Amino acid sequence: MRLRTVLATATAALAAATCLTAAGPAEAEANSPTDHACSPSVSIDRFSDALDKTTYESTFVGNFSALAVNRNGMLAALSDRSSLFALSPWTLQPKRVVRLADENGADLDSEGLVVDRDGTYLVSSETEPSIRRYSRDGRILDRLPVPDALKVAPAGRAVGNGTFEGLTFLPGRRTLLASMEYALSGDTAGIVRFQTWQRHGKDGFRLGAQYAYRADTGLGVPEVTATPDGRLLVLERGWTSGVGNTVRLYLADPRRATNTAGIDTLTGQDDVRLIRKTLLADLVNCPSLGATARQPQPNPLLDNIEAMTITGHSKGHLRLLLASDDNQNPVQTTRLYSLRVRL
Repeated sequence: MRLRTVLATATAALAAATCLTAAGPAEAEANSPTDHACSPSVSIDRFSDALDKTTYESTFVGNFSALAVNRNGMLAALSDRSSLFALSPWTLQPKRVVRLADENGADLDSEGLVVDRDGTYLVSSETEPSIRRYSRDGRILDRLPVPDALKVAPAGRAVGNGTFEGLTFLPGRRTLLASMEYALSGDTAGIVRFQTWQRHGKDGFRLGAQYAYRADTGLGVPEVTATPDGRLLVLERGWTSGVGNTVRLYLADPRRATNTAGIDTLTGQDDVRLIRKTLLADLVNCPSLGATARQPQPNPLLDNIEAMTITGHSKGHLRLLLASDDNQNPVQTTRLYSLRVRL
């Protein structure tokens, strides 16, 4: 099935699924004719808590760190506890789960996910960090090289729990991009590195250019997704005890940024062109749609949003699906969000 057809099918299906599964007052408000604007560029259609605190085949459904659209229109949802779910786009219910593991059979801290054109999965883990290719049944097929500086200390300069969070293919699927969540030791706080790999036929992927992106103060980068024109949607996220989550959506353009692969430390120097970014929406400004939160939040709609994928696009508009990582925590929620974005 062609990609545009798959995305259109998934978009229509998602609309039906989230409409059916949003509960109580949230469903009523999510189906009202209001604009649901979060900003001039972003609006929220609906949300769903249907998967919150559920299990499938004795596996906890949640801890979502990444989303993708499979070639058959099914939704792929990656748990950071080493599970890969196939979700029905019509009902959001799991239809399949595959356990992922490293070469020694140990669990991953799996954070990023893309589906390659042959149906295999590229999955990042922030433990080392690493990017591995998996078959549909969870077998390791390949492992990509990682620059030494991006490895977790003492092997490199990355901080634990702050490495490869976002993963996306640029248009054409010849360039893979992974985003670090936080800055390397020695780099200025807030300046995070985006690493790329170039596809080389049967030889797999080789290291490519690297770029620098400045996150807002106190925030990290949990996800990136490429737009059809080669720009990036970037999620920035943070959490403050007693206050709740901050989640912002940016449009970023890496095409004129400096290749920082050979630059040891990034200090905001004038000769390094950072990735340019434009705020699309601070999600605290979205209508709550009747959502409730089990812990303090500046907007009860918010939670620990960490996953993002494009489910459809037409004439400068994108359909975007987000998901929160509940950390298997009783005061957090596994929630999926359907957004419309105008570029």
